[in-house]
Amino acid sequence: MINPVHLRTLVEVIRLGSFAAAAARLGYTASAVSQQISALERDTGVTLFHRSARSIQPTEAAVVMTRHAAKVLTDIETLMAAASRAQDSTSQELRLGIFPSLATYVLPPILRNPAWKKLGIDLRVSVAEPAQTIQGLRAGGELDVALVYQVGQSGLAWPHTVDRQWIGDDDFRVVLPAAWGIGTDSKVAAPHLSDMPWIMHHPGTSDATVIERLFASCNLHPRVVAYSDDFHASLEMAAAGLGAALVPELALLHRPAGVVVLDVPEIRLARNVFALLLNEKRTAQVQLFVELLGETMHKLETARKD
Repeated sequence: MINPVHLRTLVEVIRLGSFAAAAARLGYTASAVSQQISALERDTGVTLFHRSARSIQPTEAAVVMTRHAAKVLTDIETLMAAASRAQDSTSQELRLGIFPSLATYVLPPILRNPAWKKLGIDLRVSVAEPAQTIQGLRAGGELDVALVYQVGQSGLAWPHTVDRQWIGDDDFRVVLPAAWGIGTDSKVAAPHLSDMPWIMHHPGTSDATVIERLFASCNLHPRVVAYSDDFHASLEMAAAGLGAALVPELALLHRPAGVVVLDVPEIRLARNVFALLLNEKRTAQVQLFVELLGETMHKLETARKD
């Protein structure tokens, strides 16, 4: 059976003229697009593209298939929308993708909120990093809403068929071991933290690249003693005296004893948190849930600062 996801990829490749351009539009890698097209060729038994080292050339079969695929995909979307409308409006299943920090610190207070129980949402949760949850939003995917974050202009891409709604910002803060003798909320210039031991993100990720550039721009050259993408682990290691770390404020809600939070004026960075919503799933109930999420996040931020 032909996978409709592969059909949608074919349509984008034909429309944009290359695997790379289609990958950028759909949020895949060029390699993933090539693999999908190869799978479609195997399923249909026809050659869709003539490939060379630098370009691709669609066959007549690819052009004909694309013309029919557009109608098939439209029919599938119509079918899904009709099924959604037929669903009992008093109880809507919501398949939610959410990143770990939000699932740990924000989702539990929402579920305990009386306002949540009035929404009539049957929640199904998948906790994963943004890149993985975005994959679940694609045609035929397992998610209806993805709660994700982006650091600066770091590379996240999502299908053009989803809407993005801003939820809030999760500011990063510098933390140090209390044993170093610097008081909490002390104002410290970034260069003064240079050559100190630091716990950093694993290199090569988009977030790590943004942080490395920020540090370099303010003349902060860390002496790396550990790599960790787990903020809880970073905080525990900082509390034990291993090194300084840069962590988001959400992770500081349950920070361990032995950690102080600094004010470093040159380091102003945040995770921009937003919801990606499928249009056909954007009901009044889902919109109220997204608004409740933003309110809860704001309350937690205010409580931490108080």
